[in-house]
Amino acid sequence: MAEPAWQELIRLRLTERNARESAYASIIEQYRRLAQQTKLLKERNGSLLRAVNTVKGNPSSSTVFVAGTGDDNNPVRAAYVASLESQISSMRDELAGVYKTQGQNTQRLLSMTETLREKEELSRVDAEALRKARDELATLRKKVDQHNELMGEKDRTILHDEISTLQLELGQIEERNNTLTKDNAKLLQRWLDAKQAEANKMNEANEFYEDMRTRRQATGEADTTGDSASSSLSISGNGDATNNNPARETKDGTLSPTLKSQDPTPNG
Repeated sequence: MAEPAWQELIRLRLTERNARESAYASIIEQYRRLAQQTKLLKERNGSLLRAVNTVKGNPSSSTVFVAGTGDDNNPVRAAYVASLESQISSMRDELAGVYKTQGQNTQRLLSMTETLREKEELSRVDAEALRKARDELATLRKKVDQHNELMGEKDRTILHDEISTLQLELGQIEERNNTLTKDNAKLLQRWLDAKQAEANKMNEANEFYEDMRTRRQATGEADTTGDSASSSLSISGNGDATNNNPARETKDGTLSPTLKSQDPTPNG
């Protein structure tokens, strides 16, 4: 997992600061050692000078060291031994510091090794998670493609079914309209035929009446009853016959021909 940007920036700046501050660390350490050795040498020289001054003040004392004499009163020797012991003590302290630094470095090395191992483990886990995420992403993309293809196929199928259904309904509506048109034409024709038949019957009745009137006039008989019946008979514009006095009879006691006609319905 990648670290945040601000943590990475702080780490880089700390690394630069450490590199900048530790650039002269070795030179500083050498100067420190030289200063320590200089101090020790000055102390030893001071001790030797004091011993020489002591010898000069006491001429009876011998400054020559003879091996095996066991003379502990020689000030030069005592100063020299003290200087050597001081150097040994300083070297021991320095060695202890070196051992301590070495231990700290070893501890830091172990800590850094452990940190490196943890980082490698985290990197391995992150790499495995990334691989799984990529595999899952590829699987999801494949599923999305399949879903889109399936939805497109369903849309095409549903659209085709809807078009087929609408075409079937349109065909049924057109067929029903054609049937209704034919039925209306048949009804209109039947109504016209009925009206034509009614008009024909009325014309036949008028012709019969005119024929009878002509015959009566030829025999010289006055037919006032027939004239009144003729005046009460009329034909409407649509061919319907009307009779104002349906109880009118002819002179010989028979009903008028208009009373014998029937009014047919449009359906015949």
